[in-house]
Amino acid sequence: MTTRVIEYLQQHRKQQLQELESFLKIPSVSTDPEHKGDVDRAAQFVYQHLVNSGFDQVEIQETEGHPLVYGEWLGAGKEAPTMLVYGHYDVQPADPLELWESAPFEPEVRNGRLYARGASDDKGQVFMHLAVFEAFLKTEGKLPVNVKVCIEGEEEIGSEHLYDILQTKKQQFSADFAIISDSGMVDNDQPTILYGLKGFTGLEFTIHGPDNDLHSGLYGGAVRNPVMAMAHLLSSMKDQDEVVQVAHFYDDVDPLTDEERQLIAEVPAEDYVKTTGSPSTTSELGYSAIEHTMARPTLEINGVYGGYQGEGTKTIIPSYATAKLTCRLVPGQDPTTIQDLLIDHIEKNLPSGVRVSIKREPLSAKAYKVDPNHSLIKQAALSYGKTFDKEPVFVRMGGSIPVVEWIDDIFNIPIVLLGFGTPDDRLHSPNESFPLANFDRGLLTLVDFLTSLNEG
Repeated sequence: MTTRVIEYLQQHRKQQLQELESFLKIPSVSTDPEHKGDVDRAAQFVYQHLVNSGFDQVEIQETEGHPLVYGEWLGAGKEAPTMLVYGHYDVQPADPLELWESAPFEPEVRNGRLYARGASDDKGQVFMHLAVFEAFLKTEGKLPVNVKVCIEGEEEIGSEHLYDILQTKKQQFSADFAIISDSGMVDNDQPTILYGLKGFTGLEFTIHGPDNDLHSGLYGGAVRNPVMAMAHLLSSMKDQDEVVQVAHFYDDVDPLTDEERQLIAEVPAEDYVKTTGSPSTTSELGYSAIEHTMARPTLEINGVYGGYQGEGTKTIIPSYATAKLTCRLVPGQDPTTIQDLLIDHIEKNLPSGVRVSIKREPLSAKAYKVDPNHSLIKQAALSYGKTFDKEPVFVRMGGSIPVVEWIDDIFNIPIVLLGFGTPDDRLHSPNESFPLANFDRGLLTLVDFLTSLNEG
């Protein structure tokens, strides 16, 4: 590992934390138009840091929404690989404010953790890359590899304009591989290599009955109750063993190999009953709860509403009922195909006496998986294990990061998901935080990883 780079990081740690705190003080809430100026200020922070570090080219690319910051340093030469670094500087709203123990945009260190909105997701992890680039350029005068940086301001609102930018400017953003630190570890002190993410799609549909709510005494037994029809329809989609009953749902699912089941078995087991408060775990027949979560597709009812919701009784037959469904997908499954299968199931199993209207979820994404034996993944694991002094575990995550699938689709390059967050970070919740120990070890991990690429 490069001694001068490490010494620089150690000597400038106080300054780095001060800079990170300045970054975190900017309430760059992308979903709120009132914070448009703050989002722009956060983009300017990233821009200025790259400029001050010595990047060859840095620009703020305007979109119809919030800007994207692009930077490049290509001084390692044509023989060296080019790395694309993705992250985001926008953050979730801080509400409810009364549940924060300290102000969400006034960073505070307590018990070894830095508390602020964005401390973990994703400003803290983005800043780690910025700090490492600065350390290399200020000491060595160069980076071990060519680097392109893509830091956007719309991740928390679906990265609405990112795909078109990457597609339109494919040559500018092209690279040999990508690295993303917008994820975490399975335990507070357990280095974790994330080699797969689930895809995502869904529907919202409404079952319509009579034109208006009806008196249940006058019309009960004469017309179909839409809420009851909805209950029948939803129950037809999945059986008691958590096996989805939608025809052809599993047709394109890649099987879970023995090698992957072994990798999953080595992951520290989460006590789902304890962490969720549920009476027991329930997973797909033939699979453990962690296998189902990480590597098998799911179908969930996210919300159902219709009829009277107030106190007491209102004796009506509701005029409609609405349900929201989402599916987490695995490699091989296409989001549009899954939507088609769901729609086909709804239409074929719709009870008589009602009609249905359906809206597709527009923000769908395919699943992503890289070979855990890929040389870049193996090297990331070595660097991770060295700096954390613990063997990493390899996991597939049940969540979705659409940009990962987009980068894979557009550039067809391996993606290293190297995150340093922890289960205690409280992402998207009050009192979000990031452990300073992981900030320090994460910097060392990134330095070691970059250095190893040059040595290789």
